Amino acid sequence: MGIRSDPTEGDASSASPGDPLVDTFGRVHRDLRISLTDRCSLRCTYCMPEQGNEWLARTSILTLDEIVQIATIAAANGITTFRLTGGEPLLRTDIVEVVRRLGEIRGPDARPVEIAMTTNGIGLPEKLPGLIDAGLNRLNISLDTIRPERFHELTRRDRLDDVLAGIEAAAASALRPLKINAVAMRDVNDDELVQLVEFAVAHNAQMRFIEQMPLDAGHTWDRTRMVTREEILETLASRWTLTPIPGRGGAPAERWTLDDTDHTVGVIASVTAPFCGDCDRLRLTADGQLRNCLFSETEYDLLPILRATDRESSQSREVAVDRMLRACVRGKLPGHAINDPSFLQPARGMNAIGG
Repeated sequence: MGIRSDPTEGDASSASPGDPLVDTFGRVHRDLRISLTDRCSLRCTYCMPEQGNEWLARTSILTLDEIVQIATIAAANGITTFRLTGGEPLLRTDIVEVVRRLGEIRGPDARPVEIAMTTNGIGLPEKLPGLIDAGLNRLNISLDTIRPERFHELTRRDRLDDVLAGIEAAAASALRPLKINAVAMRDVNDDELVQLVEFAVAHNAQMRFIEQMPLDAGHTWDRTRMVTREEILETLASRWTLTPIPGRGGAPAERWTLDDTDHTVGVIASVTAPFCGDCDRLRLTADGQLRNCLFSETEYDLLPILRATDRESSQSREVAVDRMLRACVRGKLPGHAINDPSFLQPARGMNAIGG
């Protein structure tokens, strides 16, 4: 994997701090996904091995102040949404303060940024009141099955009741839209798609199915075994009348209404129906690497900038971070190339990249 640590790399000199983050294909970036940790309370088979994980060194994990520094500069350049991910973001002991500090950031128009989070829901009932008070706006909860034995087999942990308690707490809150994410997997949970949607509807949430992507730590992904967008829709259409919702914009999920009601379902088809042409997302890993694509083989290292100790570097830190952001954006390719024979799976697993 290529790592760039020089903020002057890439032609970003034509833009100034405060200008929008626009890549060479005209895509304006408004969403920064911030991974807070690579650790997780589950061991989902499609994400990470049960044992032998090589965790990021604790000294390399971004501090709260460092996260806020980067986020403040990103917001000044037009980023309007910060999505907190992991690993499992709720494992971060200062998670409420992270949300509070990020929620205090304002963009160029003085409007507050939006704070979203993707979580497995474990520990959410205890932490949700503080998170909402701190400024959390939206929540996505991962749930691939509602069958206890299957959940244990898939996650290698007996924590379904804890996840369901988190969903109940979120459903009882005012956070909307509430989204439940499931990776559709053949011979694992593809017989449960209708039941998952019914579960989401019962909790006034939007079910979103995700095509399984080549992001597993063991690199065992097999395209021929993937449950596709068309298969998902065909299964759901056997139960509901699906009506497409227009105006997707840069959102990763296509959405449909169910039987002309207010209830909706989404499908994120990164493999069979890529949406790269409208992508407006950047990613920040827990150890300070900027990524312009989930599948990128190049990372832009912010740690040397953030932790420089000499006076000159310290004084120019904001400028250097701004330049690195712009270099990262300008290095973005037109698409992820999953469907190209030359595609290589990222060296990092999903837990280390951030969801």
